[in-house]
Amino acid sequence: MREYSPDLTPQWKRAEAVPEVAADPDLVVEVAGTDFCGAVVACEAGTVTLEDRFGKRRVFPLEPRGFVLDGAVVTLTRPSRAPAAPARTASGSLAVPGARARVARAGRIYVEGRHDAELVERVWGDDLRIEGVVVEYLEGVDDLVAVVEEFAPGPDARLGVLVDHLVPGSKESRIAASVTSPDVLVVGHPYVDVWQAVKPSALGIRAWPEVPRGQDWKTGVCRALGWPENTGAAWQHVLSRVTSYRDLEPTLLGRVEELIDFVTAP
Repeated sequence: MREYSPDLTPQWKRAEAVPEVAADPDLVVEVAGTDFCGAVVACEAGTVTLEDRFGKRRVFPLEPRGFVLDGAVVTLTRPSRAPAAPARTASGSLAVPGARARVARAGRIYVEGRHDAELVERVWGDDLRIEGVVVEYLEGVDDLVAVVEEFAPGPDARLGVLVDHLVPGSKESRIAASVTSPDVLVVGHPYVDVWQAVKPSALGIRAWPEVPRGQDWKTGVCRALGWPENTGAAWQHVLSRVTSYRDLEPTLLGRVEELIDFVTAP
């Protein structure tokens, strides 16, 4: 009598046919035989790019039985056609094709400078227009108390403020603490400048350089990275590498989302 010998070949290596699934954007799969799990961000030239929950991206070949979806082994295929419209905005929100901009609310979001405003517009612009939220910028926060008084916030006209370098003991933290209106929310990020809220990986650098105290930070960054000392051109380069929320640090993402929720709350 022939002794039974179980097939110990991993399921993902077996030759039987498995379902084929189009590698559409945002589809979440595991890579068979590994512990890597991520969402589809690109599919081209026989490969698929996945991004895990930490923002790490890896490229894998579209091999038969190469992925696991909802616990079942599948073969990923290239999408048959591109979607008619993007599924999500740059901020990760569901896109609303054909949506018109809402009439501007009385509430506002203030940011410290032009670069902050341009970065917010690049990632959250579609969302802000649908919600009717206008972003304006200040030249620093020294006059924040006076600005808030002039704005005259109220339940139907809330004010959100995003502050650079909002860390304990800083000048910015003392100014922020002096604003006590329940219709004003002041939040901030820990970075010296909003440039640092862009992930180094988006720019192809290992990390933002350390700039000695007393030296202009933007100029110091340009010098350390070997960029021309034209901070305006440098910022345009940085901004051009931001295509979605995935290119920004979570510290900034959370604060901006918090401000949008605050000024749009019923």
